[in-house]
Amino acid sequence: MDRFPTVSRRTLLGGAAALSAALAAPRARAAEQTPRQGGTLRLGLIGGSTSDTLNPLTALDWVPVVIGFSLFNGLIENSADNTPEPELAERWEAKPGAAEWVFTLRKGVTFSNGKTFDADDAIYSLNLHRGNTKSGAAGPMKAISDIRKLDSHQIQITLSAPDADLPYVLSDYHVLMVPNGFTDWAKPVGTGGFTVEKFEPGVTCTLKRRADYWKPDRAHVDSVVITMIADGAARLNALLTGQVDIINTVDPRTVPVIKRNPKLSLVQAPGGWHAIMPMMIDHAPYSDPNVRLALKHGIDREAVLKSLFAGYGTLGNDQPIPASDPFHNPNLPQTAYDPDKAKFYFNKAGNPTTQILLQASDAAFSGAVDMATLFQANAAKGGIKIDVKREPADGFWDNVWLKGAFTTSYWGGRPAATQMFGIAYKSDAPWNDTHWRVPQFDKLLADARAELDTAKRREYLWEMQRMLHDDGGALIPVFRDYLDAHNDRVAGLTPHKGFLLDNGRVCEKVWLTA
Repeated sequence: MDRFPTVSRRTLLGGAAALSAALAAPRARAAEQTPRQGGTLRLGLIGGSTSDTLNPLTALDWVPVVIGFSLFNGLIENSADNTPEPELAERWEAKPGAAEWVFTLRKGVTFSNGKTFDADDAIYSLNLHRGNTKSGAAGPMKAISDIRKLDSHQIQITLSAPDADLPYVLSDYHVLMVPNGFTDWAKPVGTGGFTVEKFEPGVTCTLKRRADYWKPDRAHVDSVVITMIADGAARLNALLTGQVDIINTVDPRTVPVIKRNPKLSLVQAPGGWHAIMPMMIDHAPYSDPNVRLALKHGIDREAVLKSLFAGYGTLGNDQPIPASDPFHNPNLPQTAYDPDKAKFYFNKAGNPTTQILLQASDAAFSGAVDMATLFQANAAKGGIKIDVKREPADGFWDNVWLKGAFTTSYWGGRPAATQMFGIAYKSDAPWNDTHWRVPQFDKLLADARAELDTAKRREYLWEMQRMLHDDGGALIPVFRDYLDAHNDRVAGLTPHKGFLLDNGRVCEKVWLTA
């Protein structure tokens, strides 16, 4: 929330001047809530790499997501409470059975090259995530068996199996619209509020506002400069010294510094973000369920939450659906730190001699290496030796994640439980980082997607969470609140249950007060 001078500070002005200031305050506050046009917004962000591109299909981290939502639009946007709302699709409806959907597209929208958006563009853009593709949305999009043009601004999507959550799938930050036939990702063309002026992967990106943006209530600033700042202390210092206006992924331990500064504001939002140490369950020694149980009991989750996140979050329980999700299973017993149980299960596995190597990098999140070393100390009390290898932040997602058998990582969560499961735990999901491939789980996921009855759907989703909790390779110690911060030049940055930075749409949502 925005901060304003307090009455006690105004009394220092004395007499009539203080009264005048107090009376003017409501008008000043109202003015700050009215979007203003102009100025340069400066972002200091973690989540960029020299391997980044401007292709949203392969976006892996925060900076590409923010840039993607600035240059492009999707068919559907998620509201602040994570419910689908229209973007380039004005409306949609499912035919009985939820296997056929009709989307009516918005008219009068133009791309940055002047082309008018139509059904051919939507079909081409959706097909980029089907078949032989590197798209991060390839898993959930596999269910699409056909996309047909009904007229110039209406399409029909047919699924190989019912999916009541298809609108959530189409709101994914990878699934953004480009012109029919477009391939030159170095020179992106989108319908978004900005175009690219400069892009140095892992370093900086400069965006310029489009004068003809079709959303009248978005894209208020003239330009945006994004600077990649991986170090949390350096990021905070850039905000404190006025070099940037907004930072993401605030180190929870530095929150008191922000709260003490009247010119800074913290934006806190619970969501699906969770730290995870994925174990590939088809690699020794993690192929033994007893080893997985030993490691799950070998970490002090409360210590992780307190020491690394200053309590800004909740305990994780080795399944990815947060308590804020309506389909969260509250009946699972919380896996607790218990060195004796860790030792018991490790001995039950035959006290394997295969090296337990945890590859850790703060590319995952600020404090990931600290979490790994804390885990190392915790597990040692149960007689389990973990070797921690610190990996460089640059290139981590290309060289370590999905390649190392045991790594530090994170998931930003997804607005629908079926979407989270489909992206990271379905057998054929490209980003299945635990190699969890269980036919029964896949069937439950299909049943949940097809079920429109809430009570029955809950049964499927609760069972899937139980399976992962009991037997999966995801060691999820905490769910962390999203923490962004901004100075008093910024207005309009609000909490979102999806992702940080207003679900990645910070550039088009905020404005500058002066």
